[in-house]
Amino acid sequence: MRSSHGKNTLIFAAVALGTVALDQVSKALAASFLEPGGSVRVIPGVLCFTYTTNTGAAFGLLKGNSQLIFLAALLLTVLLMAWFFLVGESLGAWTFVGLALITGGAVGNLADRLFRGNVVDFLDLGWWPVFNVADAAIVAGVIIVLLSYGRELFRSKP
Repeated sequence: MRSSHGKNTLIFAAVALGTVALDQVSKALAASFLEPGGSVRVIPGVLCFTYTTNTGAAFGLLKGNSQLIFLAALLLTVLLMAWFFLVGESLGAWTFVGLALITGGAVGNLADRLFRGNVVDFLDLGWWPVFNVADAAIVAGVIIVLLSYGRELFRSKP
């Protein structure tokens, strides 16, 4: 194992575990302090905390198919981990951060499905479906991976 791979593995582990921890703590706080369906304005016109649960995929798609979504998310997480270990040495540090955010977000939502039977959502922008820290991490991770990987592809062109 080269030292850069070891460093990237450490980055991956720290970001993924930190994402899961932040996600689960924020969901526990939301479940403790918010009534189901209740909403608290944090920044008027910008952000509310609105407690909802979701048995479907992102944005409420495929509601009631929790087992199917759980299996698909588990498969995605395993594939991400396999990709990480197979091509990890050739990826840049930012790609590792992005993959770690995606993995941490997926594991955070998987934990909800496993232990709660649904996913807790509480971040409400008013103009977007209610979401959580794991969802935000997944979106941020996909953006980082696409930008980082695109940059690496652009640099490798003659």
